[in-house]
Formats: sequence, C-alpha cells, structure tokens
Amino acid sequence: MEKIITVDETEHLLSLFGSFDDNIHALEKEYGISAVTRGDGLKLIGEEEVIDRASKAVDALLELCRKGERINEQNLHYVFSLVGEGLEGEIGKLSDDGIIVTLKGRVIKPKTLGQKKYVDAIRQNTVVLGVGPAGTGKTYLAVAMAVKAFRAHEVNKIILTRPAVEAGEKLGFLPGDLQNKVDPYLRPLYDALFEMLGPENFVRQQERGCIEVAPLAYMRGRTLDDSFIILDEAQNTTPEQMKMFLTRLGFGSKIVITGDVTQIDLPDSRRSGLIEAMKVLKNIDDISINRFTEKDVVRHKLVQNIIRAYEKYYERGSGHKNG
Repeated sequence: MEKIITVDETEHLLSLFGSFDDNIHALEKEYGISAVTRGDGLKLIGEEEVIDRASKAVDALLELCRKGERINEQNLHYVFSLVGEGLEGEIGKLSDDGIIVTLKGRVIKPKTLGQKKYVDAIRQNTVVLGVGPAGTGKTYLAVAMAVKAFRAHEVNKIILTRPAVEAGEKLGFLPGDLQNKVDPYLRPLYDALFEMLGPENFVRQQERGCIEVAPLAYMRGRTLDDSFIILDEAQNTTPEQMKMFLTRLGFGSKIVITGDVTQIDLPDSRRSGLIEAMKVLKNIDDISINRFTEKDVVRHKLVQNIIRAYEKYYERGSGHKNG
C-alpha cells in the first residue's frame, strides 16, 4: 500500500524531516515501512495496518510543527507511543498550555499528557503530589507554576525545600557553614529559579524575603500564608517530617510535593513519608496525587529505557526495591 501526505508549508517539512532526514529514518524503523521524501510531502509504502499508524504519527508531528514546536528525539518517540495507545489526537493540547517564558524567551510548557495532567492539578488543587521517576519534570514544572503565581501576585512568597538526606556522603564532611553544607542539596531548585528569574532578580527577591530556599528542618514551627511551597525529594522524608510539613499550610497558600519512591536514601529501618502520605491523603478533597511513568521522561530517550529495564528487573524479583 502507498499513501501520499502533502504538506503545504515548507518550514514544517524541514522540521518534520529533521537533519539528514533523521526523523523519517526513525519513522521507517518504528513502523517497518519505506518513506520517500517529496518536494511537497512524503510517500509512505508498506502494509496497510502499519501505514495507517505511520500516517497518524506524521499527522500528529505536523500538528506540533504548526504550533511552533521543533521535532526532536523526545517528542518524536512520544508521538509514537501515543499512536500505539490511540491517543495521537491529544497531542495538540500540549502546545496550547504555556506556563511562563524564561529570560531567554523559551516557553515552558508540558511536554507529555502526564505533565499536562500534573500542571492542571496544580492549578485546581491546594495540595498536589507529583510522584515518578527522574526526568519527568516534576520539580521543574512545579517551580514554573510557582514563578507564574508569584508574577501574577497570587502569592507573596515562593518557598522551596528539601530534606537534607545524604546519598553516600555526610553533611559533616562537606566544607563551610550550614548554608554551604545544605546548598548542594538545593542546587536543582536554584538552577530552575535562575533560568526563570535570572540570578540578579533571584538574589533581589531572596533578599526581600520573597523567595526562600531552605532545608525541610527550617519549616518546623511555622505557618506559611500566601505562599507557593514546594517540597522536593519528598521520598526522603520520614512520616513525622511529612506530617510536620503538611501542617505548615496557611491561608492563600499552595503546596506541591515531588518525589521518586524508587530513590529512597533513608536508612532501611525508616519508612518514607511520601509513601505513607500517598496512602493517607488519597481520598481527601482538594488534594491530588499524580503518578508519572517512564513515558513522561523528557530527558534522553535512553533514560526511559533505563527506567523500564529496572522496573522489569524488580518485577522478576531479581533485586530489592526501596519503598
């Protein structure tokens, strides 16, 4: 069977084909077809069933092009996975949901349906838990939503916190005062804020007390009003710490809790506060629990394969999994 797909816009063709037709080669490999590039489009050759899936993938990729998205390895393979689930029609929703624009002019937006569901949950709920593997954008999108709320004067303060639990090294062996010791644990939060606000604006807002980046222990005994509060790496909280943190919630505030229950650094005898919170809070109104999968990973495609390989390894009972 042959199918011809015509594209009127030359710039969309260039994005669709990719450098040296890399995207077309990936399409051929994914569906076992032949794809012939034409001056005004593409001719697909193969069995009827696979041609149907391949043409749906091309249509979805063109939809991304029309919305100003650049086709890369990540969204190419994500479109393939959506076609496999019959969800390719949902792809247009992602490009309509810009959160903020960085100082370099890049629009931060959800890149997967799982990320969009997470962002929508943050908009609609007071407390949101984002749980899933590394690279799914849990923290980054939460920081973007915090900056958006701060810019819109919906909150007066952004508070970012993490438990200072070590993975292989002790705080006491690190040089400097307490702030120097905890900064390595908070660095991913600083990096996200620097990108969105700029270092100078970040320092200015921090000096004004409008932005606070601190270890979880600093939250004890406080009531946090009119704040957007993010607890990162929450799998490393104890149940007592998690309860303490949740009860800091004040009027006009929003809490986002992120973590990965496969990367728990607590001693084996300690239960994870995140795992317990997911059970305790699951039926409470205005609290949303969002679970990411390897399909939501927006880093290198190999990260998805690594996560999937570990999951299969643990499912076979070959290894011990935290949590």
